Amino acid sequence: MNVREYYTYLAAAREQLWNFLRALPEADLNAPLIDGDRFHNIKDLLLHVTDIEDHWVHVIARGDGLEASAFKHDWVRPQAEQYQLGWITDYGKAVQQRTQAFLDGDPDLTVSVKLVQDDPASATVTLDQLLWYVMTHEVRHTAQIALLIRQLGHTPPWLDYLRFARPQTPEIVVDDEGLGTDED
Repeated sequence: MNVREYYTYLAAAREQLWNFLRALPEADLNAPLIDGDRFHNIKDLLLHVTDIEDHWVHVIARGDGLEASAFKHDWVRPQAEQYQLGWITDYGKAVQQRTQAFLDGDPDLTVSVKLVQDDPASATVTLDQLLWYVMTHEVRHTAQIALLIRQLGHTPPWLDYLRFARPQTPEIVVDDEGLGTDED
């Protein structure tokens, strides 16, 4: 599997999740189900996932994120209950479109990315590693969101990779011995 293929899956799963969340009451999206310093509810996690993608892919790797634009907010403690779900998903769509366009441009995934831009001694990773970090991060928080949805008494959408993957079927061949597959 490659970064582009997996990001396509994440974008499709993300859209399914957003569509599901649009049907939930605002009180459910803002319910403080997580006892922590930064994230307390579904909307906090949604905003955090977008912030991470925007920060690492666009601010750090590309130098041009959206976090300081029309979507300005406190990314450390998002307090996302102050934002409408539509605002959060609009930010997510804008970041997703930029990431998809970036990936469509076939970037060199072996290029080194410095993790702390203003530190000459900062560690580096490849762009491929950074993108896998961002995508894995989203999967982990999406699982948390699914758990929160269950805690609220709802059944979350099925977002597993196999739901979105194109099935691979064996090619049927006919030979002197009859029908078989190319794997026989």
